[in-house]
Amino acid sequence: MTATAPPVAPPAGRTASARAGSSAAGRSGPVAWMVLPALLLFVVFGVVPLVGVLVLSFTQWDGLGAIHAAGFSNWKSVLTDPQLPHSILVTFEVMILSWAVQTPVSLLLGTFLAGRQRYRAFLAVLYFIPLLLSSAAIAITYKALLDPNFGLGAGLHLGFLTQDWLGQSNLAIGVVIFIVSWQFVPFHSLIYQGGVRQIPATMYEAASIDGAGRVRQFFSITVPQLKYTIITSSTLMVVGSLTFFDLIFVLTAGGPGDATRVLALDMYKRGFMSNQMGPASVIAALIVLLGLALALLLRRLGGSTTASQQEGA
Repeated sequence: MTATAPPVAPPAGRTASARAGSSAAGRSGPVAWMVLPALLLFVVFGVVPLVGVLVLSFTQWDGLGAIHAAGFSNWKSVLTDPQLPHSILVTFEVMILSWAVQTPVSLLLGTFLAGRQRYRAFLAVLYFIPLLLSSAAIAITYKALLDPNFGLGAGLHLGFLTQDWLGQSNLAIGVVIFIVSWQFVPFHSLIYQGGVRQIPATMYEAASIDGAGRVRQFFSITVPQLKYTIITSSTLMVVGSLTFFDLIFVLTAGGPGDATRVLALDMYKRGFMSNQMGPASVIAALIVLLGLALALLLRRLGGSTTASQQEGA
């Protein structure tokens, strides 16, 4: 009679890893199904319209009649149009100057509102009101307030407010940047407020023991710890500035002259005022390409997500 050898137990580490792998595989199934609705919405409302715009950029269409193939003629006409560099220049001017205004103001407000005092919570709600208003309504209100004949300056008899704010090129672009910053500073302040509250309080306590004041703590602790929050906020500002349309359209309609004619407004005028959907689609494709390039550039400047997680840990 032959004796059988007892079964050998697998190593504990291998058993644990196998269990972890099986549990992870079991969890991946439901998670994948949960992603499908969001993925479907993104495809329907993001990918399909983008493909449609790319197809229209190679056609001739007035918005009503038949669509005819045009090859690369739309791209050649738009890229050689002297109006395009001007629109790109105005777009980047609004983008850079509004970022330069919004970032420091939002950072300071977010840091201030991150305090635990009750009155700061009230101020946070108060500061958030401009973001809840319609851009068109804001534009109409400021247009009335800045009217040199019947606006705020004329009513209060203030000479410096009775200028033709929307009739001079340099003043009009400044007004646009001010209103854009006024509207969107609350949103970015909320982002910075959440970022500041994630910074460990022990870092500030250690700095206080070492004799660092509030200003030194802000520049030595708060700003470095908010590096990736600043990158995220800047990405939203930069990419969002490419789509400024309704506020500028109602406020200045691109004027005076073409002083505030940004790319989105140029696209609208070509497509819906000149009935040239092909060239308008070319500009829409350029806006998408610019947005992707700027977002990737800021992501590259910000570093990897892994480094961000290690720094936060």
